[in-house]
Amino acid sequence: MQCYKAPLKDIQFLLHDVLGYNSLKNCYDPELLDIELCNSVLEECAKFTESVLSPINKVGDQQGSTFLDGKVKTAEGFKEAYQQFINAGWNGLISSPDFGGQGLPIMLSAATEEMWHAANMSFTLCPLLTRGAIEAIEFAASHELKDKYLPNMIQGTWTGTMNLTEPQAGSDLSAIKTKAIKEDNHYKIFGQKIYITYGDHDLTDNIIHLVLARLPDAPPGIKGISLFLVPKYLVNDDGSLGPLNDIKTVSIEHKLGIHASPTCVLSYGDREGAIGYLIGEENRGIEIMFVMMNAARFSVGVQGYAIAEMAYQAAYSYTKERKQGIPIGSKEPLPILYHPDVAQSLLGLRLKINACRHLSYYAAKMLDLRRSHDDNEKLFSSQRSDLLTPIVKAFCTEIGNSICYESVQLFGGMGFIEETGVAQYFRDARITTIYEGTTGIQANDLLGRKILRDNGNAIQLLFKEIEDVLIETKKYEELATIATIVEEALTDARISCEHLISNPSLYNKYSHAKDLLMMLGWLLTGWLSLNESLACLSKISIDEDVHNYYSQKLRGLTYYIIQFVPQCSSIKKSIVNNLILNNHTDINDLLSQQ
Repeated sequence: MQCYKAPLKDIQFLLHDVLGYNSLKNCYDPELLDIELCNSVLEECAKFTESVLSPINKVGDQQGSTFLDGKVKTAEGFKEAYQQFINAGWNGLISSPDFGGQGLPIMLSAATEEMWHAANMSFTLCPLLTRGAIEAIEFAASHELKDKYLPNMIQGTWTGTMNLTEPQAGSDLSAIKTKAIKEDNHYKIFGQKIYITYGDHDLTDNIIHLVLARLPDAPPGIKGISLFLVPKYLVNDDGSLGPLNDIKTVSIEHKLGIHASPTCVLSYGDREGAIGYLIGEENRGIEIMFVMMNAARFSVGVQGYAIAEMAYQAAYSYTKERKQGIPIGSKEPLPILYHPDVAQSLLGLRLKINACRHLSYYAAKMLDLRRSHDDNEKLFSSQRSDLLTPIVKAFCTEIGNSICYESVQLFGGMGFIEETGVAQYFRDARITTIYEGTTGIQANDLLGRKILRDNGNAIQLLFKEIEDVLIETKKYEELATIATIVEEALTDARISCEHLISNPSLYNKYSHAKDLLMMLGWLLTGWLSLNESLACLSKISIDEDVHNYYSQKLRGLTYYIIQFVPQCSSIKKSIVNNLILNNHTDINDLLSQQ
C-alpha cells in the first residue's frame, strides 16, 4: 500500500520564500507569523497525516461507511483518528480565539488541509464542512447561538454540515421546498435534504446542521430562502445535550468514490417538526450560505491537487520499480521511469501539482489580507479573492482529475486493478469537479459575477499586476524565454476577455465560460511560476549550499511554462473565432444530426 509523504520542502518554499508568509503583519499578531511556529505546525501535520490518516485511507475505501438500524457507522480506525485529530487541536487552526480557536492564517491552513486531503480525502471532508459551518455562524448568527455552539464545533466535539440540495433542487436552489414555520423563539423545519456529507456518523455526540428552508410568506426564488441552525440533539441552557431533534437519517448513498465519507439523505420533521434557529435575517439565507460555500469551494480546490499529489506519488513509486522493455539509449531492461514518455508524463504531473499549490496558496494569502487594517488592502484582497475562488475550485480540480487519470495510465494494466490502490484516487477525485458547484457553475460565476458585472475591472487589475512582474522578469536573461511565453498568454487572455465582454450574444458568451476559466488558470499559474522563478534566482545567488534544489526547481518551472502555458493561444482562438453557437436552436440543430 502506498503511504503519503508530505512534500514539506516545496510547501515551505512557497509559503516563506515566494509568498512571504510573515508579511501578513497588518492582519495577524506577529507572534502567529513566526517562521519557526509555522514550520513546527507543518512538520507536526506531516507526521500526523503520514502516521494516522494515510494508513486508514485504503481501509476506509474498502469498508466504507455503513448504515444499519437508522444509524451510520464510520470505517475502522476513523473514530480513533478523529479523536487524535481534535485532541491535537487541528480542528480550530484558523477559528477565532474568542471561541477557543487558534486564529492562525489561512495560508498555513491551506498547507495543512492539503496534507489532510492527500492522505485521506474521505476523512477530511468532515472537518472541511465543520469549518465552513463555523464561518457561517461566526459571520451571521446571534451572540447567543455563537456562545452556545461555536466552542464545541471549533474544538471538534461537535461537527457541522451544509444542507442545500433537495431531490428537485440541485444547482438551482430557487427550487427549494423545505419549510420553516416560526414557533415561539425557534422554527419548526419540515423537508428532505440529500447529498449531505457527514450528515450522520459516530465520530461525535452532536451534529450541527445548517439548513436552507423557506418561510410560508417568503418571496419566490432564492430571495425567499432563509438559513437555520438545526442540531441533531437539542442543547440545554447549561450546554449539556438534550433530546434527539426530529431529524431522521433515511439512507446513505453508494458512491463511485469517497466511500468512507457518509453521504446522507436526511428527513426533517417527520413527527412534530425539527427545531431550528434562524441565522441572520429572514430571507437572507443564500447570502449567508455563500460564506460557507465559498470556504468549501476553496477547500475543494485544494482537495483537487492534494489527491493528485497522492496519485502522483503512487505512480512515481511504481514506475521506479516496474521493469518493462529496454528504454531508448539503454542496452538492458530498466524501470519504466526511464522510458521518455513515462518520465515526461511524471514530470508534467509533478509540475502541475506545484502550480496548483502555488495558485491555492496565493488565493489563501488574498483571503488572509481581507483582515488587513489597511482599508485599501482589504478592498483589493476581497475583490481579488472573489475573482480567484472559482478559478481555484474549478482549475485545480480539473487538473487534479487529469493527473489521477494519467497516474492510472502510468500503472498500465495494474492501474485498473483495485489492489494497487491508484484506482481509489481516480475514483475519489471525480467528485471534486462536481460538488460545491460544478466546473460549469464556477465558470458561469467567474464570467457573469466576476468579469461581466464590473465590465472587466477586477480582471484588468490582475492583468496589470502580471504586466509588472513581466517587466521585472525581463531583467534576467535566463528568464527571457518564459517571460515572453507568459506575455503572449496575457495578450491572449486580454483579447478573449474583451471579446466576451463586447460579444452581443449572451448565449455565445457563456458557451465559452469554461474555456475562459481554464485559460485564466494557465495564465495565473504561468505568472506565479515567474514569481517563483525570481525567488529561485534570489536563493541561488545568496546561498550556494542550496543551489541544486533551487536550480532544479527553476528548470522545472521553465518546463511548466514552456509546455503548458501556450495552451492559452488555442483557447483564445476557440473563443474569438467560434461564433457558431448563438442560441439554443443552433446547438440543438447540431446535436440532432445523426
